[in-house]
Amino acid sequence: MKFSKEIKAALIAILAILILIAGINFLKGNSFFGGDHVFTAYFPNSGQLMVSSNVTLDGVEIGKVLSIKSNPKGDSLHKVKMTFNIHNPDIQLPKGTIVEIGSLDFFTKALVIQLPSSGDGTFYKSGATIPGRVSVDVVSQVKAYADPISQKLQTMMLSVDKMVSSLSTFWDTTATSELEGSLKQVKLTIKKLGNVADELQGFVAAERAQFSKIMAHVEAITLNLRKSNDQITDIIGNTRKITDDLVTADFKGTILEAQTTLKKVNMILSEVESGHGTLSKLIHDDKLYTELVATNDELQSLVKDLEAHPERYVHLSVFGGKTKGMQLTKTNEDKLLKILDSLPE
Repeated sequence: MKFSKEIKAALIAILAILILIAGINFLKGNSFFGGDHVFTAYFPNSGQLMVSSNVTLDGVEIGKVLSIKSNPKGDSLHKVKMTFNIHNPDIQLPKGTIVEIGSLDFFTKALVIQLPSSGDGTFYKSGATIPGRVSVDVVSQVKAYADPISQKLQTMMLSVDKMVSSLSTFWDTTATSELEGSLKQVKLTIKKLGNVADELQGFVAAERAQFSKIMAHVEAITLNLRKSNDQITDIIGNTRKITDDLVTADFKGTILEAQTTLKKVNMILSEVESGHGTLSKLIHDDKLYTELVATNDELQSLVKDLEAHPERYVHLSVFGGKTKGMQLTKTNEDKLLKILDSLPE
């Protein structure tokens, strides 16, 4: 069976159209023969993602981004609308799945499917809208980490610049002269310290002999103490014995006797204060004191009268004349003479 040239041309044209459609679908990210699952997601920004970017699951490409459109009527989280497909019909997206714009490496970005850890058994159907989000890429993370460090470095550089300017301002002719003067003072100080060191060395050399004598005396004292060790031991032993005697003394008995004596004295004083006993009467009775004073006065008057007129009381006759006054025996005369001798002049 032969085909005419027109039929061959028509078949070739149809085949070319099919190949063109398949190629266009392939370039758009669809399968050659279509039938892919298509989904939609909204994002706050495109994350620099482009059409035909990969859609990955666990690092494996499963689809392509079909379109990226601006959604000006959406809120801050729904400003960009993205449509993507999944080539493999066996892959199903359970409820709770999140579509994330992320980085596969430093240079490649993709639409990453994040499956939930657990689900209720329901899945998104083709054409459904899945929640989307934009992850922080590596560059943004590095920038967020490096920005504070950069600011600190800038602040530090400003401080260094100010310090260098201050040093430059200070380091003029006056500062140089002051520095030279300071160096001269340092040299003089070092020289004086050297002189002091020399004087100390001479002093040590001069006093070395004296120090040797002192050490010799100390050694002699130590030797004498060593020789007197037995005597010191005896003294310490005697001191210990005296201490033991003092410790073993009957302090308790002595204290008890003292307490007994004090009790008796207190009893006597209580009786005197209460008016009992002879001593209490002597202390509290004024009559005895008055009588003693009167007797003393009379005795003093008698003594004075006896000194003034002894002939009234004693008459000594040499020739045996008549005796006048009171007759005294020899014994009474001796007593009277003793009394007169004992009286104060």
